Amino acid sequence: QVQLVESGGGLVQAGGSLRLSCAASGRTFRYYNMGWFRQAPGKEREIVAAVSASAVNTYYADSVKGRFTISRDNAKNTVYLQMNSLKPEDTAVYYCALGGGNMRSPREYEYWGQGTQVTVSS
Repeated sequence: QVQLVESGGGLVQAGGSLRLSCAASGRTFRYYNMGWFRQAPGKEREIVAAVSASAVNTYYADSVKGRFTISRDNAKNTVYLQMNSLKPEDTAVYYCALGGGNMRSPREYEYWGQGTQVTVSS
């Protein structure tokens, strides 16, 4: 029913910036929370940031707070993750997801994208 496609990943030096985009299909995008998650080799998938349907509420992992910004454009069915001051530990595959309920909980997300690789060199 819903397809999510991430883009914008790549290779960047420490201290640099990237902006990830996630384009969603479907007619109910604006009614759901959107989240960005990441998974590094050998580690569990973790939440990076999330934004409520109305964009009134946002959540950021402590590790990215102050550096990353999540936003959404409901008219374009797109959610973004602006990543500044990137660190090598940010290297991971980044996934966007759509869901309801508690936007901080991965279990609340029903649809997931295929992911986009972000590599930060040092």
